[in-house]
Amino acid sequence: MKLIIVIILTIASIAAWTQIYFILKERGQLKIKFEIISAKANSLIEENRKVKSEIEYYSIPENLEKELKSKYNYKKPDEKMIIVVP
Repeated sequence: MKLIIVIILTIASIAAWTQIYFILKERGQLKIKFEIISAKANSLIEENRKVKSEIEYYSIPENLEKELKSKYNYKKPDEKMIIVVP
């Protein structure tokens, strides 16, 4: 009778340790995935901050006009433009 109990407890112990092993293995994989997703989230947060900053900058008419003039040679109808060639 004691032998049967010992065998049952041994099998149960082996099954429990096997489950613990697989749980710890899955935990490690999930930790790596979490770190990857966290890094992506931080990068997106930084990109979002930069976009908001640009939106605030371009929402001021003077800044928008300055950028249009520098990038696209924009001029007002009453202005004259001089192009300097290096």
